Amino acid sequence: MARAIELAARGTGSTSPNPVVGCVITDASGTVVGEGWHERAGGPHAEVHALRAAGPAARGGTAYVTLEPCNHTGRTGPCAQALIEAGITRVLYAVPDPNPQASGGAATLRAAGIVAEAGLLGAEAEEGNAAWLTSVRLGRPYILWKYAATLDGRVAAADGTRRWICCPESRADVHRLRAEADAVVVGSGTLRADDPHLAVRGPDGIVPGGQPLRVVLDTHATIRPTARVLDDAAPTLVAVAEDADTRHLAGVELARLPYDKYGISVDALLGELHRRGVRSVLLEGGPTLAGAFVAAGVVDKVVGYLAPVLLGAGPNALADAGIGTLTEALRLRITETVRIGTDIRVTAVPVVQSVPTVLTSHTALKEH
Repeated sequence: MARAIELAARGTGSTSPNPVVGCVITDASGTVVGEGWHERAGGPHAEVHALRAAGPAARGGTAYVTLEPCNHTGRTGPCAQALIEAGITRVLYAVPDPNPQASGGAATLRAAGIVAEAGLLGAEAEEGNAAWLTSVRLGRPYILWKYAATLDGRVAAADGTRRWICCPESRADVHRLRAEADAVVVGSGTLRADDPHLAVRGPDGIVPGGQPLRVVLDTHATIRPTARVLDDAAPTLVAVAEDADTRHLAGVELARLPYDKYGISVDALLGELHRRGVRSVLLEGGPTLAGAFVAAGVVDKVVGYLAPVLLGAGPNALADAGIGTLTEALRLRITETVRIGTDIRVTAVPVVQSVPTVLTSHTALKEH
């Protein structure tokens, strides 16, 4: 299963709006005879690739799959049926499929006399498929907030200069994050300060999953027609207020959304992006936009690039996030620290807070 999880990761950035899935087939004696992963949306699923590699050796064998085999016919056939026809006798899958359109594969396998068991390395497989699982379970894209800052938490100097706080290796790594995301989001403040391009620059000029959607949150439509994000290097969506004057943006794709005290409504934006098939978002905006997303409670992962630099003044990485006291702080769990060039990349995820059980009088009586 660990190998299947490794294989699944190879599809990151190329399978959306589908999940990443890996599969390993062993024969009746336990020898690996086939491997595969879901390589692109619309293409064969991981199980099909692995079964093709295994051939007749799959009969009587075991399939290790990171996600419950699908049970429906879409652009490809049901993987549960493919496993049955190949003569597999046992299927171990890490995560049950929460998508009602595709779930039920395990039941189909069991009805055919195949042993189907869930949960092996479930936590690890969930982490690798976090974007897709979040989109299915919560009906919104997965949000990764990335920022680059000095050791004292500044994202720019007092005069506004910010290029470059981090080293070239860190900046190259950000392009990897962009390539893995369905959309890159910035606000109008970042747009005015940096005029960013936001397209992915791959080492060979090729982006396997295609360029991410560039999204600009611009409540009052202040973006200039000459902004670099409006070129044809990648698709762009500009989110504006419902009453914004956009006559100067002829030909630009717009989304008119409600706004609140933070600007464009985060919930409305995520709903719009989800409807457009966006399953993962890289949030690259400045402190104000980051604060709005944190306040909305939708940040799923934080990646911070920390440079060995001190400024002492200038904007912080995070602005007002609606947190008034320490007990309201968003607590994070660090999952990785890596040295990149002269910088440190820190990855963290929110700590899931346990909810105290409150007993009603009726419940308390029953327990006594």
